[in-house]
Amino acid sequence: MTIAQTETTHSGRTGTARHFLMCRPEFFTVSYSINPWMDPAKGADNATALLQWESLREAYESLGHTVSLIDPIEGLPDMVFAANGALVVDGRVYGARFAHQERAAEGPAYLEWFAGRGYETLEASFTNEGEGDYLTLDDMILAGTGFRTDVAAHMEAQEFLGRPVVTLRLVDPRFYHLDTALFPLDGGNVAYYPEAFSAGSRRVLARLFPDAVIASAQDAEVLGLNAVSDGRNVVLNGEATGLALELERRGFTVVRVDLSELRKAGGGPKCCTLEIR
Repeated sequence: MTIAQTETTHSGRTGTARHFLMCRPEFFTVSYSINPWMDPAKGADNATALLQWESLREAYESLGHTVSLIDPIEGLPDMVFAANGALVVDGRVYGARFAHQERAAEGPAYLEWFAGRGYETLEASFTNEGEGDYLTLDDMILAGTGFRTDVAAHMEAQEFLGRPVVTLRLVDPRFYHLDTALFPLDGGNVAYYPEAFSAGSRRVLARLFPDAVIASAQDAEVLGLNAVSDGRNVVLNGEATGLALELERRGFTVVRVDLSELRKAGGGPKCCTLEIR
């Protein structure tokens, strides 16, 4: 079943057609280490990564979503992780400024793609890694800090986008981006792994989302929370079995994918997916 515009299932869940930007992993490899998942000695198989990425793209298109592509650039193996390239809200694009030199050129490449298509853009003054650390709901933007994104960037994004920004502090280096530890289920609720956050941030999340889906350590450790939901369909790593069952119990349709090769660089479905709002 595909989504024409919006469609509601018997569960009452409504799926909304989305527009995603993705980047083919033509140059993907694990040649350096900038997070705990990356091991250059083990590397990664590019052919397998390409096949897995294509399956993810096909899953989105089969659900009725639109996928646009940005050309990959040789020498930027992590450019496949499009979510980190920017934050797009109401047609405004807040550019990424990467923490590590290995990825620094990705920010300007993504900003140029949007500027060339007429979007209003802002080159960031502070370190931030796009939707890796910004997740947008109807009434707020949740923003991660602690490992990559400077908290000053949260205020810069708020001023530019005109949306309230709620700061959340990450404390576990395995979950170095917010999108590895939390994802929006719809415009008003989330799933998350509490132990990835500071005590104060856990209290904030519990107050904001009393009906949240709480993920287990086992599901978080296979990047099960690096998922994409359209409000009804949730695309997630197939190994996150407990999370998938809980989502189905709550009336979501779960679409399982295998991105095990891209996970060698710390990426899952969301990492590969930048939403154009």
